[in-house]
Amino acid sequence: MPGHPTCTLTISCPDRVGIVAAVSHFIAERGGWIVEANHHADAASGRFFMRNVMRSESLAQGVEAFRRDFAAIAQRFGMDWALAESARRKRVVILVSRLDHCLVDLLYRWRSGELPCDIPCVISNHPDLRAYVEWHGVAFHEVPVTAATKREAFARVAQLYDDHGGDVMVLARYMQILSPELCARYAGRIINIHHSFLPSFVGARPYHQAFERGVKLIGATSHYVTEDLDQGPIIDQDVVRVDHDDTVEDLIRYGRDVERAVLSRALKYHLEDRVLLSGHRTVVFR
Repeated sequence: MPGHPTCTLTISCPDRVGIVAAVSHFIAERGGWIVEANHHADAASGRFFMRNVMRSESLAQGVEAFRRDFAAIAQRFGMDWALAESARRKRVVILVSRLDHCLVDLLYRWRSGELPCDIPCVISNHPDLRAYVEWHGVAFHEVPVTAATKREAFARVAQLYDDHGGDVMVLARYMQILSPELCARYAGRIINIHHSFLPSFVGARPYHQAFERGVKLIGATSHYVTEDLDQGPIIDQDVVRVDHDDTVEDLIRYGRDVERAVLSRALKYHLEDRVLLSGHRTVVFR
């Protein structure tokens, strides 16, 4: 319900009888008013996924008491779980290089209220976008990256992310491969946009690869970053049809429109706790 602070309970656990009943009974006992509920039983992995959104003020004993008491049920069912409050907005740190279309789109959606988050800073390996970012009242940090300084540069990125209280890192066409240490440190908290419909055309110049193969569909993929390049769990994808007379430049232009939409949707799903990891896959409660 718009205007009411909510808390979102997300759960992943081995599938078995009684999970929904136990969780629903627990919520009802505490006066919890559920405004959205999602369930999914994954036959392939044998795991059960659940997402319940509740009005925070309906919890008679408060959110912290709910969190404390729910631990017993979580232990009983072997749950991986989290309870997030809408009153505590997630803090998004954006990384970008020189291409600005994804950054511009995210900042617009943030300022318009479409993305429920705070953006404390933008980090870039180039100075080009400083004026645009600072015009939005967002701190801009330039952290140059060279082959000789990658270790120190990524350590600086991690420090800035932590100093700004980051909850999620978004690579808005950040043209650097993050270190394995950074990927492991923030596993499940780094979202990338890849200008290709993964797993096809990975790596550099995917639109040129697509053009050479004469594809009829191009797309973009947003995924969580892992140590394996462009192989992380996929959050969202989309495609656009192309014709035989489209040029590489046309493909790039179409692709950038798709990139913006896919990245913003993926981030919104993450901010609203709609994405649950399932090994190399995701469950996305849209």
